[in-house]
Order: sequence, then structure tokens, then C-alpha cells
Amino acid sequence: MDEKIQKLKEWVDGSDNIVFFGGAGVSTESNIPDFRSVDGLYNQEYDYPPETILSHTFFMQKPEEFYRFYKNKMLLLDAQPNAAHKKLAELEEKGKLKAVVTQNIDGLHQAAGSKVVYELHGSVHRNYCMKCHKFFGPEYMAAADGVPRCDACGGMIKPDVVLYEEGLDQEVIEGAVNAISHADVLIIGGTSLVVYPAAGLIDYYRGRKLVLINKSTTPRDGIADLIINDSIGKVFSQI
Repeated sequence: MDEKIQKLKEWVDGSDNIVFFGGAGVSTESNIPDFRSVDGLYNQEYDYPPETILSHTFFMQKPEEFYRFYKNKMLLLDAQPNAAHKKLAELEEKGKLKAVVTQNIDGLHQAAGSKVVYELHGSVHRNYCMKCHKFFGPEYMAAADGVPRCDACGGMIKPDVVLYEEGLDQEVIEGAVNAISHADVLIIGGTSLVVYPAAGLIDYYRGRKLVLINKSTTPRDGIADLIINDSIGKVFSQI
């Protein structure tokens, strides 16, 4: 076994206070496209750049175009949890993992069985009428023709995902900060650590077992105690 994997395994085996902080790379192995890789959403051709489409202003002004993109590229309900999701759920069940902090909106951590999940950017599984606040599941959104409308009042439905120009949920941030600041081992996986304010949350970690698992280098490699440049699913399947 690779010595880096061996060290990670030792840290995991010896801890009952692990927190995992993950990004798009955790979900790409479930065939969900990320935003910044060569074949990610930001490198595909649309009438507008994805950064524009996924903004609050665009959602309000051009909901038809927003939902055409959203349903096609983000509402991927057939995706299944992969080895990383399953291992994290297993570690939580064993009492070793205290929380998952994720930038993803696909709900795959919960689908794998994780209970304590802080979704920094919301979830496609929660949708609310902007007029009467009635809740709708993702299947309703996927089946809607064009812009999803409330079946009670006719108001436009908005996914509970954090768009550009919108702030993060304060309660979620506080939960994530609390978990990270008290962690013994912090494992960061599948994220380039360039999206703020989410990436800044790792600054609350006070321990000395900071693990970075990512295929490429990140701006925070210098503060890590252990760096593994490989796929998150491959690494987790070995521990």
C-alpha cells in the first residue's frame, strides 16, 4: 500500500472526530459534470456563459433560459452515490466521521446514507414556490414543462440552491464552522478550493491532520499535512 494511503488509513483508524469537506470532484465519479475542468460546465457552449445563467439576476429576468440549462445540466436525478459517498456514510455509521461539508447540490451524500451533511450551496432536492412557499420535490421540477409553476397558486418555483449574487445560509455556515473547528482530522477532497466563501471555511480547522485529496494541485497545498493527488473514489476505496 502506498505510504500516503497508509498514513491516511492510520489517521482515520485512530480518530473518532473526522470531518470531510468536499467539492465537485466527489460527484464527477457519479457522472455529474463539474464546473471548471476541461469537460466541465464552464467549457461548454451556450447562449450565455454558465456563470451568467446561474446568477440570481438571470434567474429572475430569463427563467425559461435558466431552467433549460438547469434541467439539462444540474437536475441529474439518475446519478448514484460512488465509492467516496459510501465510504463517508460508513465512517459516520461507525462513529468516526462527525460531518460532511459539501459544495455539491446533488444530495448524493444523503442517498449513500450520510446523516450530518452541511450543504453550503443548497440542494436540487428542495424547491419552493416564491409566492406561497409550497415545497416541491425534484421530480416535479424535472417533469414541468418550461418554467416550473406552483400547482396551488401559480407562482414560480425556485430551487433551494445558492446562485451567484446570493448569500450562503447562515445556519449551515455555523454548523460547518463548528464541525471543522472541532475536528481532529479534516479531509478535503475533490475541490480546487477557489470558490469563496466556501473554501475559506477550512481556515477554521485547528488540528494537525489536514488531508488534501485532489487530482490536481490547489492554492492551499502549502498548509496541508498530507497531499494525495488522485481520484477521491480510488483513495477512499483503499481505506
